[in-house]
Amino acid sequence: MESKNEKILHLTLKRQWFDMIASGVKAEEYREIKPYWVNRLANEHVGSIGGDFMDKHKVAAYKFKPYTHIVFKHGYAKNAPTIKVECLGISIGTAKPEWSDNWIGEVFIIKLGNIIK
Repeated sequence: MESKNEKILHLTLKRQWFDMIASGVKAEEYREIKPYWVNRLANEHVGSIGGDFMDKHKVAAYKFKPYTHIVFKHGYAKNAPTIKVECLGISIGTAKPEWSDNWIGEVFIIKLGNIIK
């Protein structure tokens, strides 16, 4: 249930990442820098730092949405397990290999706080 003051981001995860977050081991979630995730994570493009799409993926270029929590769901089943976690902010940076299947390059980093439920 979402209260008036909460802004919740809903994300679906594979078992490995879901379990790592649920156990408190994984403190960041990553998403590729692509148009779909720009629309989900950013309110607006606030910089004029380049002409093509990828030039706009600089840290100063976006004002990120003020999510307060993330609800992670393991899989797509209607009754799939979920956990609710505090969102401490979103940035752009490099993913930790052990938390990202060895992703190379910049990604959106969603910083995770305490597990709520």
